[in-house]
Amino acid sequence: MNDVVAVDGQHTEQGLSQVERVVDTFIAPTKTFTDILRSTSWWLPFLLAVMVSLGVTYAIDKQVGFDRVVENVLHDSPKQEEQISSLPPDQRAARMKVMEAGYKYVSYSTPIIILVISAIGALVNWGSFNFGLGARTTFGEMFCVWMYASLPRLLSGLLTLVTVCFGGNAESFNLKNPVGTNIAYYLPDSAPWLKAALGFFDVIGIWNLILLVIGTSIVAKVSRGKAAAVVVGWWVLLLILSVVTAAASS
Repeated sequence: MNDVVAVDGQHTEQGLSQVERVVDTFIAPTKTFTDILRSTSWWLPFLLAVMVSLGVTYAIDKQVGFDRVVENVLHDSPKQEEQISSLPPDQRAARMKVMEAGYKYVSYSTPIIILVISAIGALVNWGSFNFGLGARTTFGEMFCVWMYASLPRLLSGLLTLVTVCFGGNAESFNLKNPVGTNIAYYLPDSAPWLKAALGFFDVIGIWNLILLVIGTSIVAKVSRGKAAAVVVGWWVLLLILSVVTAAASS
């Protein structure tokens, strides 16, 4: 028999388990985000993200190699490639080794990066809703929402893993855009600023965005429209900054 717990003064059935929360994020997200009002535990989505990210990194390391990753990244950035190509052979080799080590260490540090990005995203949303809309949500609730809303991104990792292990071409592998879930993937010869813009129109990324709107509206107790204005507003700002940065560096 289910225990009865109280959420905001109302009685409800026993809360969801971590596994139920993960499943419901995909099939009934409102249940998951409502349960965050009861508990802000987020260890399972983080554990899944760690497992998938490290699995992808290991596969790239063994199947593609970070030397090839760096070469492909440079091909995608003509200005930087030209600068490195102009160096004497010994300096070029040294620079390539440094870049290879950098990409490798950063990739294996993805679990830490996930925590940092999640904390920043949660802090921005917490501040935006509390100070911009007068909500009374907590940082812990926003952090938990971010973790669960990011679960669809596991699919990107799994698709990357399958591509690298079973159907990938090391010579064309792009670490920054490894699978075709966005428009930019299919226009590899477009201008860098255009690829940066089109990369935001990603099926899984938009799914993540929709879940953030649903989750933040529930924990902040505001309308979906207001939540969308905040979440999508920050998304548009990031899109603009990415386009400007890509245009300036190309």
